[in-house]
Amino acid sequence: MDQELKQSQTSTDPVCGMDVEADSPHRHVHAGQTYYFCNTRCMEKFKVDPQRYLDSQEPHGPALDASTIYTCPMHPEIEQAGPGPCPKCGMALEPKSPLEGEADGTELEVMERRFWISAGLTLPLFIVAMGDDFGGAFPRWLTGTSGAWIQLGLGAAVVLGCGWPFFMRGWNSVRTWNLNMYTLIALGTGTAFTYSLAAVLVPGLFPASFHQPDGSLGLYFEAGAVIVTLVILGDVLEQRARRRTGGAIKALLGLQAKTARRLTQDGGEEDVALAEVAVGDRLRVRPGEKIPVDGVVEEGHSYVDEAMVTGEAQAVEKTAGSKVTGATLNGQGSFVLRAERVGRETLLSQIVQMVAEAQRSRAPIQRLADRASAIFVPVVVGAAVLGFLAWASWGPEPRLAHALISAVTVLIVACPCALGLATPMAVMVGTGQGAMAGVLVRNAEALEMLGKVDMLVLDKTGTLTEGRPALVAIQAAMGVDENELLSAMAALERGSEHPLALAVLAGAEKRGLPRMQALEFHAHAGQGVSALVTGRSALLGNAVFMASQGIDVGGLTSTADIWRAKGWTVLFSALGGKASGLLAVADPIKITAREALAALAKEGIDVMMLTGDNAVTARTVAHELGISRVEADLMPAQKAEVIRRLQAQGHKVAMAGDGVNDAPALAAAEVGIAMGTGTDIAMQSAGVTLVKGDLRGVLKALRLSRAVMKNIRQNLFLAMVYNAAGIPLAAGALYPVFGILLSPAFAAAAMSLSSISVIGNALRLKRVKL
Repeated sequence: MDQELKQSQTSTDPVCGMDVEADSPHRHVHAGQTYYFCNTRCMEKFKVDPQRYLDSQEPHGPALDASTIYTCPMHPEIEQAGPGPCPKCGMALEPKSPLEGEADGTELEVMERRFWISAGLTLPLFIVAMGDDFGGAFPRWLTGTSGAWIQLGLGAAVVLGCGWPFFMRGWNSVRTWNLNMYTLIALGTGTAFTYSLAAVLVPGLFPASFHQPDGSLGLYFEAGAVIVTLVILGDVLEQRARRRTGGAIKALLGLQAKTARRLTQDGGEEDVALAEVAVGDRLRVRPGEKIPVDGVVEEGHSYVDEAMVTGEAQAVEKTAGSKVTGATLNGQGSFVLRAERVGRETLLSQIVQMVAEAQRSRAPIQRLADRASAIFVPVVVGAAVLGFLAWASWGPEPRLAHALISAVTVLIVACPCALGLATPMAVMVGTGQGAMAGVLVRNAEALEMLGKVDMLVLDKTGTLTEGRPALVAIQAAMGVDENELLSAMAALERGSEHPLALAVLAGAEKRGLPRMQALEFHAHAGQGVSALVTGRSALLGNAVFMASQGIDVGGLTSTADIWRAKGWTVLFSALGGKASGLLAVADPIKITAREALAALAKEGIDVMMLTGDNAVTARTVAHELGISRVEADLMPAQKAEVIRRLQAQGHKVAMAGDGVNDAPALAAAEVGIAMGTGTDIAMQSAGVTLVKGDLRGVLKALRLSRAVMKNIRQNLFLAMVYNAAGIPLAAGALYPVFGILLSPAFAAAAMSLSSISVIGNALRLKRVKL
């Protein structure tokens, strides 16, 4: 394994030449010699298992970096350092992180080379094998004993050379008792080749029941070679199709900028690779350029095309203080931004990572295929044995030769690769398409459950409304200055993440009020916030919160009721332990909400609103949107209780929200749907994230789920029907009536086509309209 390593006792990496400290943890000891590497990637290039290197502090070596981990697309629980076959299904492992790109010398390129070699050798082998059928048309040296030896040489080159990985995978499947398609391929091909090899080397061992009418023994080198060639071809076509399923990730990665223009401390500018940008760097974005990373505008003015994130074609104005997202496209203006999220922390990178994790996840329906596959291989081997015995007992002469062909054909035709691909392929294509449409699915389970949902529960603020409220009215209590009240409440709200806080802050800035400092800030989820402002206790929240803090707001309730009837959200305030006034915030209803709710009703989805806002305000908004079921004045835990109550009534519930107070309900629902414009904690609690934050995205997610599940059922049907029909035909069901016995080569072609048909059906999801 380590023959390429020539240097020893050195502190220079033998791969890249980088100087390495003598006590580097990336150290490999072989045959008493020590070799130093700068990182685990260099170790892998020299075929050194990173888990074998030694370190005096850590006997097993430090934890591997995530970028070195490879995983199986069909069995995501399988992880290992470096590429190789999956120990369960034999499929080639892929990089776990899509941000690392594809390694050199991929499995696809290797299999393509094997295919062309095996095809080039199989063609002359097939011609030589047919030599005796053409009488004297072929030279004598291509027939008879010399022809048999030529067939042996060519067959060994294809079966043992090009097909050797299949035998290794087949052996591993038996050794670990993870029986799979390679078990059957190795058994079938190995049986045909071993028999033919013995027929050439020791023909006298075979009884008369193996001999042809002319006394010769049938050779099946060409059958084994054709099987290997067709299986390799099927593998190549499958891997090409799987690359197409990753097209969504490649398209997303292609959106990001390659370089950034960084401002230096001496006032100059330099172009740097995107990987070199650090948090806090100041970057200039020129007209027509892609924004390199997520950040905030410090100076300048422009309009940015954010269609990649929001789906909106209209450009958004950006001025000092505006947030900008990496990979969005700048317009004609120029500005300087301060980097806030770089590398794997940018929104685009998180989207890519989420899509990749969803594509590797397993849908519950996959358990059906897993249970079938667990018993499938033993059943097929049993069917092959029964077929062999039946032909050996009652078949025509030469009985044992026919029995051998029947058994090999059954083993090959019944390979369960199509069954294993049925669910993962549909999930991979579907989640990729969802990402391109702004619907991010966290895992396959959420995708499957969404199609079963019959009740959609919605938060109000930021979900049904714009989430960009504005301060519309202030009423100060007797003896309290209105500006002083607003300035104190703005100081209080600077520590809050709630959309209503932004309205209070914007209102104070609009009036040009001086900034006050808040100390000992505390957020009371679903109720309000508290802190110390200029030495006095300050409270802002709903009436329930005030009551819990012993604040009497009775003198303000009449005005509050009038404002609520207008659909405004009312905030009670208190300073120094006494009620100090009211603030009214109006949050306009999203213009797309009515359209989305009407479409959901046509899909048979019931809708319910849950909100921590006052009941009068909630009913006003619900009435405008035609929502009949509303529960208001709810704490976060109470929202989750309502979800569980609906579930107890037999509903499959999806919950859509965008705030911290929605997180418990999002987690309690069968499917949590986070509005992408909301908080990180809401998105982490949800199974689906709508990047645009538009309720029409719920419809897209629903249609995506139904399309994927329909496709999975079609794939499973195709795979199961194929095997149900293929096994009896391979065993010789057509022979008594039509005199037809399928050949192993035909079985190999049919097996490959079954996988391609399942993959082709999954790729139809690319054309689904969401």
